[in-house]
Amino acid sequence: MRSIIKASVVALATAATVATGAFAANHSEQLTGDLKIFLDTSNPAPRATMEEAIGRFQEMHPDLNISTTVIDREAYKTQIRNFLTANAPDVATWYAANRMRPYVEAGLFEDVSDLWAEPEIAENLASTKGAMTIDGKQWGVPYTYYQWGVYYRQDIFNELGLSEPATWEEELANCQKIVDSGRACYTIGTKFLWTAGGWFDYLNMRTNGFDFHMQLAAGEVAWTDPRVRETFKNWKTLIDMGGFIENHQTYSWQEALPFMVNGQAAAYLMGNFAVAPLREAGLTDDQLGFYQFPAINPDVAMAEDAPTDTFHIPSNAANKDAARAFLRFMVSADEQTVINSGANLGQLPVNASAKVDEDKFLEEGFAMLSTNSPGGVAQFFDRDFPAEMAKIGMEGFQEFMVRPDNLDAILERLEKARQRMN
Repeated sequence: MRSIIKASVVALATAATVATGAFAANHSEQLTGDLKIFLDTSNPAPRATMEEAIGRFQEMHPDLNISTTVIDREAYKTQIRNFLTANAPDVATWYAANRMRPYVEAGLFEDVSDLWAEPEIAENLASTKGAMTIDGKQWGVPYTYYQWGVYYRQDIFNELGLSEPATWEEELANCQKIVDSGRACYTIGTKFLWTAGGWFDYLNMRTNGFDFHMQLAAGEVAWTDPRVRETFKNWKTLIDMGGFIENHQTYSWQEALPFMVNGQAAAYLMGNFAVAPLREAGLTDDQLGFYQFPAINPDVAMAEDAPTDTFHIPSNAANKDAARAFLRFMVSADEQTVINSGANLGQLPVNASAKVDEDKFLEEGFAMLSTNSPGGVAQFFDRDFPAEMAKIGMEGFQEFMVRPDNLDAILERLEKARQRMN
């Protein structure tokens, strides 16, 4: 479904009255002409959030003629290259890291490194800079992300006398006590493969670091590299000790939730979207906790999975001055506070000076991503790696979790795929 809405007639939410304060004072340039914005935020809540934000920007710039085109998210993915090439908008939504690489390499996204040189953005968006950087330049700005990490049963930890682990040794010691109590350490559903990708991301980033992980994603490192094998060795330690629920390959991520709800598993490595169904299933916030995936190699900085949605300026945009002003506006602390609130996107603001709703998991995730993740922000395996490699890789991860002794054959298969694609 595709629709066009004039921002001047968009119904503004109460949040429209929120003053943009210092931002408005610092960026009050007079903007004129047309500003065309293309969005993939077709679901009702994100769509309304974006339309209201555009309405606030319109109020600041009444002489600007803004038109907004909303395209169904799946249709957007197939149309983006065409509209970036011909009749490009001035601003377009997309995704960070490897997902933007094809359009950067094709010369279809504008270099916006100048925005990242401005103190407001450089200082407040530092944790996401790596995700927006290719070849040492920045190609857009983020507007929302959410954390991944370990959600766990605090009551089970209390029963077994466990504390949140900060190191891999503590993680393994906890896991052994959990297994000895007759439970699995982790629930997981790998039926649709991507959840296994999350485990690889964390184990590889904690073992070898963010830069190595990105080099692997770019096809610059062999899958048979000893450093990759070390990642799988760490993973196998958990598998061999019975750390995961049985038959996980038959469950979706939602179907794996009851194992944690029923106390058959103590934790789940998952995105923050798992909190709502866990609460709906009856777990209270007194029973639920969250911790950052523990350090494995003390010589690498902590990096996180935090899938990030982004705004870009097409290279063929007609009004790049207004587009830059819009990007500044969308990442400002006040606007980030509004659009990511529970009443809107219900995710995390990318601006470290923004405010977060009073929700313990959002607050912990915001603190982790804003101040405790100096190693970088990854976008998740199936976004960071090329689509074909991601599919083959995640198939291999699922197989490894079921048959870890097949590792050599799995890595040879992944390496052949890498060589063929490079």
